[in-house]
Amino acid sequence: MSVYTLKRIQHLPIPIETAWDFFSSPANLQKITPSYMGFHIKSDPEWLGKMYPGQIITYTVSPLLGIPLFWMTEITHVQEGTYFVDEQRIGPYALWHHQHHFKAIPGGVEATDLVHYRLPMGILGRFAHWLFVGRQLRSIFDYRYRVLEERFGKM
Repeated sequence: MSVYTLKRIQHLPIPIETAWDFFSSPANLQKITPSYMGFHIKSDPEWLGKMYPGQIITYTVSPLLGIPLFWMTEITHVQEGTYFVDEQRIGPYALWHHQHHFKAIPGGVEATDLVHYRLPMGILGRFAHWLFVGRQLRSIFDYRYRVLEERFGKM
């Protein structure tokens, strides 16, 4: 059983409150996801306001050959202005645990993503990770990094 880790740290020249307002809004996730992923939030917009523990968010995503997959995550932990955690409940991964951490630093904020994930199907999942999944996830987070720099600036 292989559990993979992806960690990204980004420094943005914005107050921590601005970072928190942006990242903790599920509606902004589509803005930082590459269009080729076919990412669409399916949850009722009325329930996508302020993030809270227990919040369920549903999406479709098309990571491979344009085939849409259903994905449901739960926001399991929220400490206002500091961190939140989303965990997959239904979707393409056997495990998806994504921590979002925020820390005020001189001149801005340090935003850290820490993802632990595992693919289903044993050796076939490990092969898929080697073949394209690991590279695709790194590409998605590279895209987010660029979009956030364009939106908020560089440090």
